Amino acid sequence: MIFLDTPGAALGAPKSGLNRVRQRLGEALGTDALAAVWRDGDWHAPEGAVPPSADDWILVPGLFSEAERPGLVLRLAGGGCRCAAIFHDAIPIKRPDISWAHSVARHPGYMKLLAQFDHVFCVSRASEAELHGYWRWLGVLAKARTSVLQLGADFASIGRVTEPSGDSGVRFLCVGILEPRKNQDFLLDVCEGLWASGLHFGIDFVGRVNPEFGRPIARRVGKAKASGRDVRHLKGLGDKELERLYRNSRAVLFPSVAEGCGLPLLEALWLGTTCIHSDLPPLLENAEGGGTCAVALNDFSAWTHVLRRAVSDDRWIGELRAQARARELPTWDQAAGQVRRTLGARL
Repeated sequence: MIFLDTPGAALGAPKSGLNRVRQRLGEALGTDALAAVWRDGDWHAPEGAVPPSADDWILVPGLFSEAERPGLVLRLAGGGCRCAAIFHDAIPIKRPDISWAHSVARHPGYMKLLAQFDHVFCVSRASEAELHGYWRWLGVLAKARTSVLQLGADFASIGRVTEPSGDSGVRFLCVGILEPRKNQDFLLDVCEGLWASGLHFGIDFVGRVNPEFGRPIARRVGKAKASGRDVRHLKGLGDKELERLYRNSRAVLFPSVAEGCGLPLLEALWLGTTCIHSDLPPLLENAEGGGTCAVALNDFSAWTHVLRRAVSDDRWIGELRAQARARELPTWDQAAGQVRRTLGARL
């Protein structure tokens, strides 16, 4: 049996890639996974369920530290049921200047603790390389084996879009928390230049505001709207509303400066929409099957050229959309199957 670590705080947590992974993978694992909660130095099964035994696995999709879970170090060293984790990225270590202060403080210990797990699933080849690189730098002899877990593209329970769909005018979509890591400031710079040149298009930013770094970006979006630019900031959308925006967008834009996987890129492709994204290694991994356009990170001239073409070149956008609809995409059922096989092979 797999016990899926489910912190109580996750029930009211904001929408994020990490929480989406926990939710979608848990749904795909179905009855093969039971919820487990950390309490008093160990994981505990739901009331009335058989507690984890030495033949079972704990799977931890989220972040953790010894300070947040007293006794975790001893638990990992002391045996009991085996422990697996999902590693997303090393961004708080690589880019502390644009990361939450709490994450910057927690992440070094978190990545070191991962070495004491039995298995670590990494969400991309790039994140796996970062994890091993950090362990080598620390001089840690890792107990953990690692593998790459391909996350699912299927957007909630919505079926794959395989037929052409029109867009509602020329509107772009940018999905993600408003913060420097998602690079909305740079994207607005590019858009302002194109608007000033007389090009007509709209853009929707969807996501909550990072309370440490995001307010200046939110204010800038508001000022652009007040000045007459066709720009909106939308928060708290459900999957149905977000699906509509994905499907009606000319293209989804991901100018990110750092990512672990880039799950919204996959979800956009699932809904038949092309993506224009920075050339980060994790995003390039997900772009390998086609349907996207990679642009050099923070290259103002290149992004200006590509967005101008995206506005005016219907044939090019149509070709990218056709590639997105036709390419093979991973599913959460496949991800759950990979988890079962990897953990089951070592029972």
